[in-house]
Amino acid sequence: MRTPEIHRDVGAYALGVLDAADAFRFEDHLMDCPHCTLLLGDFDAVRGQLDEYTRQTPARVAPIVSAGPELLHRMLEGTAARRRVSRRRRLALLAAAMVIAVGGPFAIVDAQRGGGSPAVPAAERWTAKDRRTGTAAVVTAAERGWGTDIALELSKSAAAGVCALIAVGRDGSEETVMTWAARADSDGPMVTWGGAALRPYEIDRFEVRTAEGHRLMTVRGG
Repeated sequence: MRTPEIHRDVGAYALGVLDAADAFRFEDHLMDCPHCTLLLGDFDAVRGQLDEYTRQTPARVAPIVSAGPELLHRMLEGTAARRRVSRRRRLALLAAAMVIAVGGPFAIVDAQRGGGSPAVPAAERWTAKDRRTGTAAVVTAAERGWGTDIALELSKSAAAGVCALIAVGRDGSEETVMTWAARADSDGPMVTWGGAALRPYEIDRFEVRTAEGHRLMTVRGG
């Protein structure tokens, strides 16, 4: 596993198709990569469905879909090559590819149980850009059992010092999602993550503020 490929192995690791050596290297990478750690959580639903399929399939019946490591790697590499707009956008497309790849077995398990198609929670995006300073923010939120998992990508920050991302509820309540030390001379985008007890549908907007409470940017949904 070469270093540039490690980020694209989140799906392979989540589905358990990496060999022992690659899995060890990826786990070592996870300790220093908060972005991959966040992405790994988005595969919980897929792994749960695969486990359910395994439990529902009789031992004498061969799996209907058997995607080997080589096929899965080609899917991951092809998706990453076509999608370079943003890290969060690549994640959404990769998750969609995983659902399509195992859609057949899920449908059969669901028919045996007599239920509807299982729903995979979709991430919501809030975006904002300050035309005067060029600062751009992308907030991605996914509902969890405990509230909302939130990631922030901030580019060309015009502020320096301690800043915070605040989730403002529709009822006017506020929750601090995350804080960071901003650098005005930073070239690349800053990516950080946090969480809130508010559900996505309860959030009206996000605000980027200084430690003194001055609002630098308001990020709203599309």
